[in-house]
Formats: sequence, C-alpha cells, structure tokens
Amino acid sequence: MRVTKFTDYALRVLIYLACTPRGELTTVSQLAAAYSISVHHVRVVVHKLGQAGYINSTQGKSGGIELARDPTEILIGEVIRDTEKDFFIVECFNPQGSCTIVKACKLKSILGDALNAFIETLDQYTLADITDNRHAILQQFDVA
Repeated sequence: MRVTKFTDYALRVLIYLACTPRGELTTVSQLAAAYSISVHHVRVVVHKLGQAGYINSTQGKSGGIELARDPTEILIGEVIRDTEKDFFIVECFNPQGSCTIVKACKLKSILGDALNAFIETLDQYTLADITDNRHAILQQFDVA
C-alpha cells in the first residue's frame, strides 16, 4: 500500500507537534520551513487535522497550532484512515471500477487481507511510539 502525500504531510505535522514542548504553539510557516513544504499544503493539512480533532489552532498574531490529544492516544492507523480518501488499491476495490474477471478473481480478497493487515499493524503504534526519539528528531530541524 502506498499513502498519499497528503497523509505523509499529516504524519509529519503530527510528528513535529509531538516533539514540540507541551503548551508551545507552532506556526504553519514553521512547519512549512521545517519540511520544505509549501505553506498552502501545510494549511490544508492543518485544517483537516483540526477537523479530525488531532490539533487545536489559535488564530491571530500570537496564534499557532498544537496537539489536541496526547501522543499516546493517537493511533497511526487512525490517522491513515482519517487522511486517505479511499483505499482503492486496485480498480476492483472501487464500486465504479470495472474489471471483466471480478466475479471469478481471487486477487481482490488477497489484496483486501493485505490491506487489513497493513492498517492493523499501524493501529499497534501511536504517535508517542514514533516520537520517543524526540531529541534526535528535533536535531534534524536544528531546534533541539
């Protein structure tokens, strides 16, 4: 399975925020600079993460964003499910898709099992698990 850039960016935003000291706000500009991603893309991701309840944002000159939940409560699989538009890894997964052998093909069920295993594995890890090396991550941004 391959995740979209949107999901990749969402995970990066959450990682950065999890590494930021509690109570310290981060700006969209800081995130964009840290990852060399356009401010527009980061804004779209931040908006979606806010809607999904992962982050809180404060508007205004002294505003910014922070995690809304403890990193131990954020499952990586949950983030993937909330940020991916669909899981149509092959055409037959799409109800509007067409494949002439879909009624006899066993590939769809095998790929479905693999997809479920992928998500189930990600559900075993939290944001805290992937940021327990916080200082090493922050060193990559030269802000440790």
